[in-house]
Amino acid sequence: MDTLLWIVVGGGLMSAIAMVGGLTTFLPPPTLQRGLLPLVSLSAGTLLGGAFFHMIPQGSEGLPSLVPAAWVVAGFSVFLGLEQFLRWHHTHRDGATADQPVVYLILVGDAAHNLLGGLGIASTFLLDARAGIIAWFAAAAHEIPQELGDFGVLVHAGWSRRRALSWNVVSALTFPLGALIAYAAAWRFDLRGLVLFGAGNFIYIAASDLIPEIKQHTRLGASVLHFGVFVVGASLMFALAAWLPH
Repeated sequence: MDTLLWIVVGGGLMSAIAMVGGLTTFLPPPTLQRGLLPLVSLSAGTLLGGAFFHMIPQGSEGLPSLVPAAWVVAGFSVFLGLEQFLRWHHTHRDGATADQPVVYLILVGDAAHNLLGGLGIASTFLLDARAGIIAWFAAAAHEIPQELGDFGVLVHAGWSRRRALSWNVVSALTFPLGALIAYAAAWRFDLRGLVLFGAGNFIYIAASDLIPEIKQHTRLGASVLHFGVFVVGASLMFALAAWLPH
């Protein structure tokens, strides 16, 4: 498939994931909550595995020793800045509430997050199609619980389900925008830095946003389940890197 077509299709599918929040209409809250944290655990493992086993090795090729680390730290720091200054917040727990200004900041933060995600994943794809596809799946695993959580925040803030779903989709459209920007930039700029920047984003989301969520349970059975699913996600990314060398 043509590279541009891959990028357009992948961006469109990632935006479509924003509609997953509509599932909350059909699922009883206890059922949704039981499945949500295992999904969060899986996405944390796949994001870290995608960053360390695919994006960082791919983006580091041919760069001086400290440059890859600087790009990764930059990607991590930008997302920290989004959370600090935009009060960007993803919650996957029951009883999430937010006042109206915070709700709008959540949407702004999500739009920025999706824009940067599109830049990083499309850049990875342009360097190596296999690594890009794997990075896309790692990001998609994160988007599902994220969109469910964000949808819940908007509804708890008093928005109708239709309005919450519509604005989630709008904020997700910045992903294909970022992907197309990366495609246009590929003709003029070295994309390895954007790949490493995206890896820093992945690491921040997994370590700061997702892992604290799965550590909330004090029951041994739940903790073992969440850790096991996390390991499965990371191991899957490692296995793909080992079996599909670049």
